[in-house]
Amino acid sequence: MQPPQNLADPSPTRRRIRFADVSLSAVTAGLVAVAVSYAGPLLVVLGAADAAGLSGEQTTSWVWAISVGSGTVCLVLSLLTRMPVVVAWSVPGAALLITALGDYSYAEAVGAYIGAGVLGMVLGATGWFGKLMALIPRPILSAVLAGVLLPFVLEAAGAVVAAPLVAGALVATYLVARRAAPKYAVLLALLAGVAIAAVTGQMTPIPLVLDLSPVHWTTPVFTVQAFLGIAVPLLVVTMAGQNGPGLAMMQSSGYRPNDRLLLGASSAASVVFAPFGAHAINLAAITAGICSGREAHEDPARRYVAGVSCGAFFLLFGAMGGPIVALLGAVPGELITAAAGVALLGALQGAVSGTLAPNGGGHGAGGQAAPEAALITLAVTASGIAPFGIVAPVWGTAAGLFAYLLLRRR
Repeated sequence: MQPPQNLADPSPTRRRIRFADVSLSAVTAGLVAVAVSYAGPLLVVLGAADAAGLSGEQTTSWVWAISVGSGTVCLVLSLLTRMPVVVAWSVPGAALLITALGDYSYAEAVGAYIGAGVLGMVLGATGWFGKLMALIPRPILSAVLAGVLLPFVLEAAGAVVAAPLVAGALVATYLVARRAAPKYAVLLALLAGVAIAAVTGQMTPIPLVLDLSPVHWTTPVFTVQAFLGIAVPLLVVTMAGQNGPGLAMMQSSGYRPNDRLLLGASSAASVVFAPFGAHAINLAAITAGICSGREAHEDPARRYVAGVSCGAFFLLFGAMGGPIVALLGAVPGELITAAAGVALLGALQGAVSGTLAPNGGGHGAGGQAAPEAALITLAVTASGIAPFGIVAPVWGTAAGLFAYLLLRRR
């Protein structure tokens, strides 16, 4: 089902959530998306902070900044566009900082974050990045997306083997619920997994202490060295490894995202929250699949509630970062992995269908070469390779385009 294309109605009435649009499945999708972000990508941020020797105050402020920045953009843009707009922090960017951050002072790094954000605003607001994306055959974009999603779905199988009671019950409940109550399949599966984890004693006790996250301001320092060593590579991996698949995710779900608005707003948030520690805020791909797929709601026009829910939970988690992270740590990791896997099945199905679509290249006879080139893209992206610190989606796109240019008939 294709969503209506007039959802971005500028009237104030349309920007408010209609009670009839709210559904438990959409709210759950937002919660699962945030839980997945904290259970996995946040660990990369914490690893970068530890490698750079940041203080506890700086690290906590970093978590606050990326959480609140992401939540604000999610909530505002989802309401404005009536689409499930999901943004998060740059995971490949955080991975890059594990090795690069320690070579510069923290103030210089913050200055580089601002530089990368400003360049991202230029690329996004001018539409240059969107035009570049439009030149790539659609099956190759779908293959990049499928390659990003596939490892997460495959990891669900490993989670079932590692924790058959918790993860296995979650998957089995999801399959039964998909037939009996498809709108609530992910929620029922998650509840079943948590219940069994509690009954079998696999939940870790946590102290119930509410504590607001402290915010730490760092005055930026701008240097050429930090700009070249941090800002430029951070911009490249964020735009190609996150924003590209993020746009492709929304398109594969049937939406027509305004790339200028989405990329410009997320990059602007990066600039605003950089002095508090945010390295890069960008469109999400993995978690966006959770909020834009059929599991969020059967009606695409009502899935924007999942984006709003995601933003609200990001704001909550950011405000109480310590207790929330501890709460997520109490849940078995296999449960989160399995929940992400089943929640992404619908998005993966759409991406694989787009990958194998015949004549999908949109370039005349050259479109015949697109599916084969797309399979190469899928294989390279799913492999997870990262030579020279460049993430797999970039290599997958390059390999697919190279194969496409060689195989297509003029």
